[in-house]
Amino acid sequence: MAAVGGPRAGGARSLEWVPDSCPAAVGAAGGCRMSRRWTARLALAAGLAALVVLVVFGGFASLLLMAVGWAGLFLTAAGVWWMLTHTGWIRGLAGLLVVVAPLAVLLLYAAAGLLWVVLVSVGLWALAVAAGSAALAEDTASGMPEHPAVRAERPFVIMNPRSGGGKVGKFRLAERARALGAEVVVLDPAQRQDVAELARQAVEDGADLLGVAGGDGTQALVAAVAVEHDIPFMVISAGTRNHFAMDLGLDRQDPSRCLEALTDGVELRVDLGFIHEGEPADGNPGRVFVNSASFGVYAEVVQSPAYRDDKARTILEMLPALLAQHSGSRLRVRADALVLEGPQAVLVSNNPYQKGDSAGLGRRQRLDSGELGVLGVEVSSAAEAAGLLLHGRQGRGLTAVTAREVVVEADAATIPVGVDGEALVLSTPVHCRIASGALRVRVPRHRPGVPRVAPPLDWRRVRRLALTMGRTAAGHDAA
Repeated sequence: MAAVGGPRAGGARSLEWVPDSCPAAVGAAGGCRMSRRWTARLALAAGLAALVVLVVFGGFASLLLMAVGWAGLFLTAAGVWWMLTHTGWIRGLAGLLVVVAPLAVLLLYAAAGLLWVVLVSVGLWALAVAAGSAALAEDTASGMPEHPAVRAERPFVIMNPRSGGGKVGKFRLAERARALGAEVVVLDPAQRQDVAELARQAVEDGADLLGVAGGDGTQALVAAVAVEHDIPFMVISAGTRNHFAMDLGLDRQDPSRCLEALTDGVELRVDLGFIHEGEPADGNPGRVFVNSASFGVYAEVVQSPAYRDDKARTILEMLPALLAQHSGSRLRVRADALVLEGPQAVLVSNNPYQKGDSAGLGRRQRLDSGELGVLGVEVSSAAEAAGLLLHGRQGRGLTAVTAREVVVEADAATIPVGVDGEALVLSTPVHCRIASGALRVRVPRHRPGVPRVAPPLDWRRVRRLALTMGRTAAGHDAA
């Protein structure tokens, strides 16, 4: 993709994203419209071909093939649920079901001599979905506005040499930052250091920009200091997952490119999440989170001392009791006017994750919507678990909403909470809120950017696009 810059009111600058196949000069005009029209036509043709292959070569058996396939998916999903919620011989039988169900479906297809029909039909349908999603993607992304930035005179950067498997050393980040005029403190892995206090001391000594090369948890602590003193904050993608850096459009493959913000940077105003234990107190805004705060099953598991030594085994041992709510705290969540009673897991995120990302492990299209994302999971049976796995956000048992404030109550005085990957224990009730545009983030002017995201697939829109875009591109249908 290529980016075309355009001025905005108030001195802000936005990025207009156009597909690589469309020249920048015509990306917003007829060329890309023509491309979207033909992509929509490809989606319709592939979808129709998938159905034709089943009907022509499968005949009446095609209906049976579809029914067998759905039954196999349902049994596999149910088997996964039983594996997670039981121990002993029941878990063993459930594991066997997870393996046997899909194999049985494939064997039935093969025995009927129709395995190739199914594979071809599935491939065509996958092509149809991919093409339909691409056709509906907007020609321009609703990127976050960029503001002009004055070069920092005394930037201060904290680097964690252990983050991301040693990216600080691998990419020589400390040396490169110092060459650009930054003061750099490389944390000592042998002793625990208060990064927030280091940042505060740096501001007292005259620092006019704070940066972090480390994980999201470390970034959140220093970001809170940057907000407190209203100075810019710089993210260097030297962590393991780099969720915050990804949503800022930074280069996660080469973190040294993030240092370009020191010499040729622009400023984004992004939201921050705040989490506070107990009743809110004046003058205590709470702890910052740049990504999310998790409650329930996941938060309970990561609190276990055994989790760090053997993650998989600890999860398998603890999940049955937690999912069946035989242990752990019973939660009650208030998200503005909505109330969730007894969810097994809750994720509160700084801005909502994309639709279709039920686990909150993907990306956020924006970081300046002014809303928290709330995902609540409440599953009590294998059927509900299968429906959730098969239908995503449309499945029963998953609640996805947005809110300005979230309150998590429990039947215990304290509950485990995961805040940007850090395991904490907080007093109830726990309050989460969002501060709109609180953080000034300095980013490179040129960066990979947040990819365009297609809206939910709507076949009626795909059909209209395929049939009408020709007239629109020619100027006959401006509406």
